[in-house]
This record gives sequence, structure tokens and C-alpha cells, in this order.
Amino acid sequence: MTGASSGIGAELAVQLAERGLDLVLVARRGDRLLEVAERIRRTASVDVTVILMDLSEPDAAERLHTRTHGLRIHVLVNNAGIGTDADVIETEAERLDELLRLNVLALTGLSRRYGADMVTNGSGIVVNISSVAAAIPTPHMAVYSASKTYVYSFTYALDVELRGTGVRAITVMPGTTRTEFGAHGGRIPGPDRMHAAPADVVATILRALDTPEPPSVIVPGTANAVTAALLPRLPRGLAVPLVARAMRA
Repeated sequence: MTGASSGIGAELAVQLAERGLDLVLVARRGDRLLEVAERIRRTASVDVTVILMDLSEPDAAERLHTRTHGLRIHVLVNNAGIGTDADVIETEAERLDELLRLNVLALTGLSRRYGADMVTNGSGIVVNISSVAAAIPTPHMAVYSASKTYVYSFTYALDVELRGTGVRAITVMPGTTRTEFGAHGGRIPGPDRMHAAPADVVATILRALDTPEPPSVIVPGTANAVTAALLPRLPRGLAVPLVARAMRA
């Protein structure tokens, strides 16, 4: 699991451990990742492997795959990601490059490598974390939104390609959640009381994955599901300005 040091990633690691799954946790913040690992070891009898790695580095997907050689990964969760909280021309070019390497390139490379391993083994699940922001172009968070649209499109198509192999590719589209996303350059619009707790988001994800035939897309929260379904159907000339105002509210 990538991005496992906080937020949805950390909570997902905890709840999977409660189910008895051994874990490989990946993040670049060593102190926080070790805290999560120790918390799990105190409460669950599972093996926890910790890998400190910056997945925004160009060769990160290949290096991580090599480091986990010999481990059978049944569930891959691509949760690592960063955001932006400024207009494109006001954001450092290096920051946008980093975002695309992490949110798009690393996710694609890991999905391809571990997905191929799962096909060889005859079973597995690739879970890629997108966002409700993927539903429509999002001014003032344009590159982040576009990267999450890529995650949605890529993962949906990958799931179709994997039919008949015993492997699934599932897209998760959370809405605003109480995470450290804002501390890493992203913007979480709206008052805190409207933000979902990571534990509730993860519980929704796991309930969907527990079904005999999980959906290709999981959108935690009724309001988020309505938003994700409705916004793409509205005229862009109406919907995008509304989203732009919401982002600056």
C-alpha cells in the first residue's frame, strides 16, 4: 500500500490488518510510517513490512517492484498522491512535474507491474485512489483534478482489459476527507464538519470490496456519489464556473 503514513492510506492499513492481512506499507515520511506500523503490530497479529521510498522519483515503480520480489501481493492500493492549491501559472513547474510523476506515472507503473504478477497468479485486486475532483475540470486545482481524471479513466479501462483473468482494477473516488492533503499542497474546500472521517471512507471501500462482484467504481458517501454522477451531465459552461467559485469559497 502506497501513501500509508496518514489519512485514508493509514486507516486502510489498520482495517486490513484487523482482517488478518499481512501488509507492505510504502511512504516517504519514515517517522509517520513507522508509527502506523507499530500501531498495527500492537493490535493485530500480522506481518508488516515498511519501505521508505519517494514514489515521485522517476524510477520508483521499478525499484519498489524489485524490492518486493518474492512477496505475493494480492491487493495493491495506490493511494500516494499530492495536490496543488494555486492556479497553474502560479505553481512552480517542478511541483507540477512531481505531482504528475506521483499521481500518474508511479500509479501506472505499479498497476502494470503488480497487475501482471496478479494475472500470473490468477487472482488479485488493484485499488487506485482517484477523487470526486475527477468528475469535472477543476479550476484552481487543474493539474490535480486532471491527474485524478486520468486515474479514473485508466483504472476503468484496465478493469475491462483484465476481465477473465481473475484480477480486478477498482477506482475509488473519495470526496473531501479529514486528511493531511492540505498540508501537502492540496486544497480541501468547505467547512471541516462537511469532511468525511478516513475511517468511514475506508469502511465504505471495504464493504464494496466484500461484495461478490465489486463495482468498478466506488464513491464513498451519498452526496459524493450524487456529485460525481451529476456534474459531468451539466453543461460545462455552467458547471465549471460553479466549481471554480466553490474552490475559492
